[in-house]
Amino acid sequence: MTRVGIGIIGAGNISTQYLENLTKFADIEVRFVADVLLDRAAAQAAEYGVGASGSVEELLARDDISIVINLTIPAAHAEVDQQIIDAGKHVWSEKPIATDHESAAAVLASAASKGLRVATAPDTVLGAGIQTALRAIARGDIGEPLTATTLFHVPGPEAWHPNPDFLFAEGAGPLFDMGPYYVTTLVHAFGTASRVQAVSSKSLDRRTIASGPRAGETFPVEVPTHHAALIEFAGGQSAQSTFSFQHALPRMGFVEINGTLGTISLPDPNTFEGSSQLWRYGQEEPETLEAIGSTWGRGTGVVELARAIAEDRPERASGAVALHVLDVLLGIRDAAASGSAVDITSTVDRVPPLPEDFDPSAAVLTA
Repeated sequence: MTRVGIGIIGAGNISTQYLENLTKFADIEVRFVADVLLDRAAAQAAEYGVGASGSVEELLARDDISIVINLTIPAAHAEVDQQIIDAGKHVWSEKPIATDHESAAAVLASAASKGLRVATAPDTVLGAGIQTALRAIARGDIGEPLTATTLFHVPGPEAWHPNPDFLFAEGAGPLFDMGPYYVTTLVHAFGTASRVQAVSSKSLDRRTIASGPRAGETFPVEVPTHHAALIEFAGGQSAQSTFSFQHALPRMGFVEINGTLGTISLPDPNTFEGSSQLWRYGQEEPETLEAIGSTWGRGTGVVELARAIAEDRPERASGAVALHVLDVLLGIRDAAASGSAVDITSTVDRVPPLPEDFDPSAAVLTA
């Protein structure tokens, strides 16, 4: 087989992380970078040796591109995904898949009607760190999984991001910006979520950009900057999760899953690496589970999608998982706003862990 042709829409901050990896993978080839700012697209294409750049329309007209990566802002994800599908191409989208259930469901239905795939970030869940922990849970190292605790506490991204406004707008905030990493990990570990309860707060109505050319500029905060949630799962498990942009004491990457035989502390779900610590009842010291597998980084899920299409099997970072995760996040938002529990009506199949030898850089399709 020839290499799978890839196009990218959105040449902003996150595109650098994707391009660093995607341009090194044997099974795929980035052939076009598109952006509404043509100069920005051209600069990224030149930096990473991509042969062409230009407008979204030019990208979607290319016959040699079969998967398009959507790196636009969250509010535009569903609209751009639909454009990609209408052009007859598979979608890889940054998270979240959309900002409302109806738009996400429409995107998946449209893709299914055309025989196309939709997959989404976070693909950090496919990294060696989280996958090693998921394999440990699957083989029974902690017994029957019962409960989990996750924490994401930071002061806020305006401290480092040069254009943080969108992270405090509708469809973002810590819940929708960082929540997908943690909830996706929980769904991979526990399966379908069934009900949520939550509370929320907002510490400031305006924030000040601290770095970059806009340093000192203030912008409005449109959404809560702290959510605390109780998530119940169809299998009887539960998780307590907090997502916050209003903590002076940072606590990031905290995920613990408890079972009948022990507790496992997972690495940061916003990374692709990191060891896990396994505590068993009766043992004085934890066992360290060193990460086994790929630590390549963002873009891993694009390769896994390309191989899933070629092998006619489900992709692991699927749109169905992303829709269910979105429903959980929307449920948390609505439960906090209403003060009442919210039922989650979507369901998702359990996702099998990756084999230990999965390597996105290997020539699997092109061997």
